[in-house]
Parts: sequence; C-alpha cells; structure tokens
Amino acid sequence: MDWERWKQGNGNQTPEMPKIDPAEVLEELGKKKREILALLGVVLALAVGTTSFYTVQPDERAVVLRFGQFVTTASPGLNFKLPLGIDRHVKVTTRVEQENFGFRAAPSAPGVGGVFSSASFDRSIDSRSPSEESLMLTGDLKVAEVRWSVQYQIADPRKFLFSASNPRKTIRDISIATMRQVVGDKGVYEVLTVGRERIATESRELTQTMLDEKYDMGVQIVAVNLQSVSPPGPVAPSFNDVNAAIQDKDQAINRAQADYNRIIPEAKGRGEQEILSSQGYAVEVLNRSKGDADRLKKIIAEYEKAPEVTQKRLYLEMAENIFGRMQSLTIIDPSLRGILPVFGDKQSAQNRAVVGEAARASLAAEGK
Repeated sequence: MDWERWKQGNGNQTPEMPKIDPAEVLEELGKKKREILALLGVVLALAVGTTSFYTVQPDERAVVLRFGQFVTTASPGLNFKLPLGIDRHVKVTTRVEQENFGFRAAPSAPGVGGVFSSASFDRSIDSRSPSEESLMLTGDLKVAEVRWSVQYQIADPRKFLFSASNPRKTIRDISIATMRQVVGDKGVYEVLTVGRERIATESRELTQTMLDEKYDMGVQIVAVNLQSVSPPGPVAPSFNDVNAAIQDKDQAINRAQADYNRIIPEAKGRGEQEILSSQGYAVEVLNRSKGDADRLKKIIAEYEKAPEVTQKRLYLEMAENIFGRMQSLTIIDPSLRGILPVFGDKQSAQNRAVVGEAARASLAAEGK
C-alpha cells in the first residue's frame, strides 16, 4: 500500500492497528493442543533419528567427540551416537595418500567423506613452488634437482586429528627436511646415479622416526619414491659430458679388470704347474739316484766276493748294452781272410743273439 496516497484518501488520519487479545490466543491454542504436541513430537523424532545414526565407509574411520572431547573411534558400518549435537563425528580416510614434491599431479575427485584427503593439492597447505622443493645442495656442494613422492596412511585417527593443527603441512615439511638432510650427506654422482634406492630408504626411515618421536601423529609412511633425479637445466649438458667421461673411465677400468682376472690366474696356474713338474722331476731324480746307489752297493758286495767274475760280468753287460743299440753288427775272426760280411736287419739280429749267447756262456764258465 502507498502510505502517502492512503493518508490523502483518509484525511491524513493514522490507521488503527488491530487489537490482539491474549486470552483468545491461548484459547485457540488450547483447542489445538494435541495437534501442536503431535507436530512437535514428529519434529523431535525426526531430529533424533537423523542425528543419532551415521555410516562409515570401509576405507574410513570416524572419531566421535562428545562436547568436543574424544570418546571413541568408530569402525566401518552403521554407528550410533547421542543425538541433537551432543555427539559429533569426524570421518578420516584410511586409504594410502600421496604427497608430491617437485611436481604437481593432476587433481582427481575427492574420496568418500572428503575429510583429510590429499587427492588434490591445496595451495594454502604449502605455498612453495615445485622448483623450490626440488633444488637441493649435495654433500660436495653441487646442486641436484630431486623430485619424489611420499605415500602414507593414517594408522591412528585420534592422534592424526589432535597431534597437529595441520597434519598434511606437517608431513610435507618433515619430508622436505629429511630429504634435504639425506641428499646433503651424499655426493652429486651418488645422488644422480647409484644411490637413488638408498636415498629413498633412508628418507623413509628418517621421516617415520621424526613423525613418531617428535610429533606422534599416528601416521605410517608406506613408501618414498624418487620420481626423477637430474642436474639443473642450465648445467645439464655439461653434466652429461662429465657423466659420459665417467662411464668411459668405468668401462676402461672394467676391461682392465677383466684382463687382469684372465691373465693373472692363468700365469699363476702355469707357475704352479712348473713348480709341481719341478717337484716331480726332483723326486724322480732322487729316487733314481737312490736306486742306482743301492744297485752299486749290491754290485760292490758281489765284487768283493768274486772280483774277476764281477768285473767280466759288468764288462759283458756293458758290451751287450752297447752292441744292442746298433742296427747291424758283424763279428769276424781276425785270423780269417777273404770273408765278405753280409749286412742286414736279419743278420744284425742274429749277430746280437750270438753275442748275447757268447756272453752268457762266458759267465757260466767263469762261475764254474
């Protein structure tokens, strides 16, 4: 209603407000008392029903608070709590979460419940840029660019909620500090090549120790994964040249080591073979000398018994040995004249037989 126009139509008179009789209002309410109580009961029942039960997903846990104080931790399933705001529950995901350092992954949809999930990176948690996180100083005062990720799981929801005001930021700060400490104890060559697995293991152990001993956050570090380790962009070509030279040096050392492993054992084997052959020859000569000495002793003993017989026997044995080496031998009586000797293998064999027979007959005669 236009107030000015109403005043002009009614002679500028102030309108009268309708009068309310409290007795009449109470009488009307009394008549509808049952309907009002029934409505209030329905509203109260709905409020109690909707605030008394809640559902926890399989990959969640719920921390129940009563007037702000911790009461219990609820397991997955349908759970009961005191209604009308007396009890309040906070859901915490138990999935393996991941924090990236030195790079940012594409954001994904938040998990069920959406409480304390690191599915997407929040700039308010850590204002550092990826390059600020990845650039690190090594133990030999060189710079390396390290990108890594930390996978963790909430083991105790109560500690996770109440031990730190911003758990994710605390985890990120500790991980950056421990990674810088581990990388700072290593040389740049070890960081960029052979020491990646060791760095990841040491960083995981050190991060877990700090979370347990200093903060007691109820967080379990599952893994620390080094995504990439590289020199900074401006010095990458020079580093690649140095790395290629180091690889050439290692290849030359490996080739030299292979030649050493091939030549030295072979030379040692030949040396041992010569030593064993010399030892065998020495034993052979010694045994032969001992045998000759024993034989000579026996010959001396026989010579002392019959000197002439022994002397002739030795002479005949020596003659048999010498004549036996000859391919052809002809014995001719010096008193004969005009005999033409016949040479040949058969004749020489017969001659050797004749000489041997004559020597044995002579020995037999001397023995008698």
